[in-house]
Amino acid sequence: MADGARGPSARSSGGGHNRTMPSDLPESRRDLLRPLRYAVRVPLLALHLSLALPVVLLVIGLPSQRWRLRSGENLRQRTIRAWQSGLLRIFGLRARRVGVPLPGAALFVANHVSWIDISLLHSQHAVGFVAKAEIARWPLVGAMASRAGTIYHRRGNENSLRGVMEQVVERLRDGQPIGVFPEGGTGDGSAVRVFHARILQVAVDAQTPVQPVALCYGPQGAAQTQVAFAAGESFARNFFRLLGDRGRLAQVHFLDPIEPITGGRRAMAENARAQIARAMER
Repeated sequence: MADGARGPSARSSGGGHNRTMPSDLPESRRDLLRPLRYAVRVPLLALHLSLALPVVLLVIGLPSQRWRLRSGENLRQRTIRAWQSGLLRIFGLRARRVGVPLPGAALFVANHVSWIDISLLHSQHAVGFVAKAEIARWPLVGAMASRAGTIYHRRGNENSLRGVMEQVVERLRDGQPIGVFPEGGTGDGSAVRVFHARILQVAVDAQTPVQPVALCYGPQGAAQTQVAFAAGESFARNFFRLLGDRGRLAQVHFLDPIEPITGGRRAMAENARAQIARAMER
């Protein structure tokens, strides 16, 4: 599930992607061009929000999912992808897709680094996310997430989780793609942590495939720890820090689909995590 606030700091014991955590963001301290980037990007962000965002909200508020484009996407999906791609460029991220996302109904499971993961995945394939309820109140991200059909979950509430899973199954059976972050929260970016298997039960119930997605910042994930929330860092601080960061490559790896296995959600989760960990080393 999506969780933009910093999650548990525990690291996965299963190997995979490991990086050294920087001490108090030294890259930011040494970066003398950061003020110049703010001077360029802040006005661009203001234009993106004041001019482009109202158009996006209008389009996705209409029954635009019925209007198909030659690419096979509907107008709502294409509009969301275009806006998120523009946002990434303003933040200096050059998104590159590796592999092909499954069409139609599928459960996309990805590693979770920061709030910008949602924009990165959306830039390559528009999906409905499962996210923590607090995200609905976030500026910019919350408005876009809500209009894009995000399903909100109140963490620690068992009734909420059951309701979320029922909604996800319903949407998958209706042919809609859904994205989740099975780590259950963001870490420090140093490793792909253990995947919680319970959320993968929705793919079994709906009999839809699972596609692992590796979100990789920098060559071989070298910038994961820079993009991730630092210890005690708020959403606002992370947002503005990333806005002034150096430009970097951001790759979205769509990996081998996993067919739903009755009673095998743990094996599915471990398979997905292993594929993502391997992709991080490419």
